[in-house]
Amino acid sequence: MPSPTIETRPFTNEHVTIRSPKAFAETKAALESLLPRIDDGIFTLLRYGEADRALRELEASANLLIFSFRDHGALLAVVGQKRRSIQYDIGNPLTASKMTRHQLSAGIYAPIRVLLREDGGGSAFEYDRPTSVFGQFGDPHVDVVAQRLDRDLQAALEAAAS
Repeated sequence: MPSPTIETRPFTNEHVTIRSPKAFAETKAALESLLPRIDDGIFTLLRYGEADRALRELEASANLLIFSFRDHGALLAVVGQKRRSIQYDIGNPLTASKMTRHQLSAGIYAPIRVLLREDGGGSAFEYDRPTSVFGQFGDPHVDVVAQRLDRDLQAALEAAAS
C-alpha cells in the first residue's frame, strides 16, 4: 500500500483587528442585527436536488450571513477563567461557490472565521483578511471574489463596531 504524500507551502497572512469602544454585548447585538443567520433550508433544498431554488434563495439573501457561532469564552471555564468571546463563521454559500468552483481547497477558509472578544472596556473583532488567505491559491478568479469579501466583511464589522 503506498504511503500518503504531504506537501507544505508557506503563505503570508494579514490579520485584522477592529477595536470598538462599545461594550461586548452591544457590539455582539449590533453584528447579529446587521448580519442575518443563514437559512438552513438552503442545505435541505440542496440535499433534495433543488439546486435552482437554492440558487434563487441565495441570490436574494444578504451578501454576508452568520453560518454559526461558538461561545469561545465559555471554554475558558475549564481553566477557571471567565471571558467574553464568540467565534463566528461568516460568509455566503454563493460567494464560496464562486471560489471553490475554481479552487476546491478554498473551502478551508469559507466561511471566514471572525472572533468578537472583550477588549478592556470595549470590544474587538479579529479575523484573517480574505485576500491574504485565499491569495495563497494564486487564482485570479478566487482573488476577485476575495477582494469583494474583504470589502464586505470589513464594512459590516466596522458598522457593528461603530
